[in-house]
Amino acid sequence: MAQRHEDERFMRVALDEAALAAQAGEVPIGAAVVFEGRVIARAHNRRELDKDPSAHAEFLALLEAARVLGRWRLTGCTVYVTLEPCLMCAGLMVNSRIERCVFGAPDPKGGAVGSLYDLSRDNRLNHAFEVASGVLQDECSKLLQGFFSQLRDGTRASALSREEAPLPCCCPNADEAQLGPRVLLAIDSFKGCATSAQIEDWVEEGVLHAAPGAQVEKIAIADGGEGTCEAVHRSLGGELVETKVEGPLGFLCQARYLFVDDEGTTGPFAVIELAQADGITQSSCTYDAALDASTFGVGQLIVHALDRGATSLYIGLGGSASTDGGAGLLMALGARLLDEAGGQIGRGLRGLENLASIDLSPALERLRNVSVSVLNDVTNPLVGARGAARIFGPQKGLCAQGAPAVALDQADANLVRYGRLLTQARDAHDGDALQVGERGARPRSIMAVPGAGAAGGTGAALLALGARMSSGIETMLDLVGFDEAAAHANLIITGEGNMDNQTAAGKAPVGVAKRAKVAGKPVVAIVGGRANDIDEVYRAGIDLVVPLVPRPLALECALDPAVARENARIAGDAAVRAYLL
Repeated sequence: MAQRHEDERFMRVALDEAALAAQAGEVPIGAAVVFEGRVIARAHNRRELDKDPSAHAEFLALLEAARVLGRWRLTGCTVYVTLEPCLMCAGLMVNSRIERCVFGAPDPKGGAVGSLYDLSRDNRLNHAFEVASGVLQDECSKLLQGFFSQLRDGTRASALSREEAPLPCCCPNADEAQLGPRVLLAIDSFKGCATSAQIEDWVEEGVLHAAPGAQVEKIAIADGGEGTCEAVHRSLGGELVETKVEGPLGFLCQARYLFVDDEGTTGPFAVIELAQADGITQSSCTYDAALDASTFGVGQLIVHALDRGATSLYIGLGGSASTDGGAGLLMALGARLLDEAGGQIGRGLRGLENLASIDLSPALERLRNVSVSVLNDVTNPLVGARGAARIFGPQKGLCAQGAPAVALDQADANLVRYGRLLTQARDAHDGDALQVGERGARPRSIMAVPGAGAAGGTGAALLALGARMSSGIETMLDLVGFDEAAAHANLIITGEGNMDNQTAAGKAPVGVAKRAKVAGKPVVAIVGGRANDIDEVYRAGIDLVVPLVPRPLALECALDPAVARENARIAGDAAVRAYLL
């Protein structure tokens, strides 16, 4: 019922687009692309207007979605379209790897996802996707029938000219000027110097110095790593729950997570930072520590949140001490990871040496009807040259003094065996009540999935439990209501401690900038330091980068809170003067 309600809500967006097509004299078909619960692209037929045979509504919407997400693979996206897609558009859905297609009216003469053809589940193709049909079918059909009826009666022109709507201005209008410009702050933490909340408070001082009447809204942000719970807590409230769990090396530690008892549509949810129970700062990073470090405590945090009634989990990966592939997390949830003798294996990467079988049944049962989202921007697979052991193992101690020369090879081999057994354990439930995802739409092997190697392979374990891998910053922006705040802003200020071209690969400031550009807003980034070449950052949507340090300073001095506060005030002043005064 909840899914049907959501489908109808987004189909109405597609219907709005179809109505725009009708007004322009085009066949009234509209489409929208939804990613992680929000519309990222919408379009309507423009074949006649553009003289373009490919300008179908869903085709245009898919192209726009790829531009917004910055990737051609549209994994996790749902396409809503008022008429069943044709062969061309269905083919693009296969090639772009969408998750679902929802359409309103069937097309018996040309429909390619069920009526005339069915490309959505043709086993000769390399991708399958779910299809839901008949959503608001009557409304979609009536719009088409009315259009063609008017054509037959000669009461509708073939294609109406339309003037382009003026672009939204970044400057306040007369009414807004009386209240002062609206400035939205969404700045990531400056590690080793200031939290997201602190740096925003300091920048606000500069904004108000330049524009005393400015209306400043502050949204604390993070990308799923350190500070995620605090950022969501600042925006949404809730309770920071403290409990004792096992740390990475088995000693009890105090950890906390955020619990939000939302009585709305989402229900109670928890935000969990893996580093609270498996942080690299809790490990000595020796070779033995690297072998023994476990995610068991992370699983205990999940169990604690479930016992409180959480129906959705947001798990931030980052800063881990372990390379156990999330095996400890699985065991804490009740999964059975057994050796040849049928006994439970030991903790950590060392324990994986003896792994012979995995049974996920208890863990899957524990998470039945629970939505799990993984906040992660790492794309590494579980194994191989870019895998969890070879890329992240050395910093955790796998190459420390006393480690054998083949330590990384052995670790990777253990994760390969673990990954195969994990995939088999997932597949063992195909066809029963605990089946993980749709078989045709999921990866055949967990090992190669981008993000499976995150947090020492914990991404792989969560994928096996049916979790959805999502961008940390994108999910955060959705949780804290960024889009609504951005819609009313005249200027958006973001930032981070150090900016280089890696920022464009998915870090918080670029996530903010992409959303801001959809709303047509200018974006200034205030940064502690920056690389000489940040062309990729500018191309990603940031308009101006303002360094926090206005003159040469020793690092220790620049990190001093009093100095950083004054520099942030100056930077906030400069950002506002550049765009609003």
